[in-house]
Amino acid sequence: MTQPLTLLGIESSCDDTAAAIVRGRDILASVVYGQTALHADFGGVVPEIAARAHAEKLDHCVEEAMAKANLRFADLDGIAVTAGPGLIGGVLSGVMCAKGLSAATGLPLIGVNHLAGHALTPRLTDDLPFPYLMLLVSGGHCQFLIAHTHDRFERIGGTIDDAPGEAFDKAARLLGLPQPGGPSIEKSAKTGDPKRFDLPRPLLNRPGCDMSFSGLKTAILRARDGVVADQGGLTQQDQADLAASFQAAVSAVLVEKTRRALDIYQGLEPVTPSFAIAGGVAANGTIRAGLTALCAARDTAFVAPPLQLCTDNAAMIAYAGMEQMAAGGRDDLTLSARPRWPLDQTAAPLLGSGKKGAKA
Repeated sequence: MTQPLTLLGIESSCDDTAAAIVRGRDILASVVYGQTALHADFGGVVPEIAARAHAEKLDHCVEEAMAKANLRFADLDGIAVTAGPGLIGGVLSGVMCAKGLSAATGLPLIGVNHLAGHALTPRLTDDLPFPYLMLLVSGGHCQFLIAHTHDRFERIGGTIDDAPGEAFDKAARLLGLPQPGGPSIEKSAKTGDPKRFDLPRPLLNRPGCDMSFSGLKTAILRARDGVVADQGGLTQQDQADLAASFQAAVSAVLVEKTRRALDIYQGLEPVTPSFAIAGGVAANGTIRAGLTALCAARDTAFVAPPLQLCTDNAAMIAYAGMEQMAAGGRDDLTLSARPRWPLDQTAAPLLGSGKKGAKA
């Protein structure tokens, strides 16, 4: 029986420094150093601060992961690293760290597309067979992908401007809620009336699976300003109602666009129809409930990896590298860091930009 591969994964594409050891589908160790406190005063991720923090933490992160897995480099089969897309300073920090380790140990080097890491996570957690439909929904990206193989992804829709996570962050700032915006909006919305404010559902009148969320930011700004003008300020209930109305609008768009994406995907007549979701926004209970109900009605399996594997992590990078390595994929010390790296090389570029730059 063939022994499963054991890989070290390194991730540093945005504001999480991460290292993990994965053997087959077993996560032996996963370490993530967040940077929320470093960026708290700036209202978003500052690329220069993020890159410096990655450079300072990467070696400690790798050392901690190796210790937790109780392994030596001689026990590994390769080193996988995020080579893009992302904030170039952070991606470069991770690539240089991985190159150094590869040169020092002689272990194979595998450059991984960060988005492929997210897209292949359902195979790590649930051994999901190809093809499956994937919604990657986070602070930097939002797109529907049909995963045909480990290296062939067909994009059938995406956001043309803000990603949902970015829209949540902006809405939270407008409402005076703390960052990150997703959890704050969801918490506030629990006591709110989602029908009080009639916020738009952008692009629902346009065919296809593309989405837009920047208009919601403008709409909630106007709704907030209207309340302030009428009564001189926002009560806690006003804040909760605005949060609930915003969350309901985002959820409605994602559910309807997913319905359309399922129409396209199910036209392939997959043997085991499956829909998976990943990214930080996948943690939102209202959005998840809507998508779960939709999949149940469409006789499609709904797969949502654990939250710690939905957000940025290195276990997904190690696993994606493992799939590449098993298929013969290798890189050498000429591996480059890439700020943009679309998964579907044949699709037209999406417009707009998010926290990680132009939509890949």
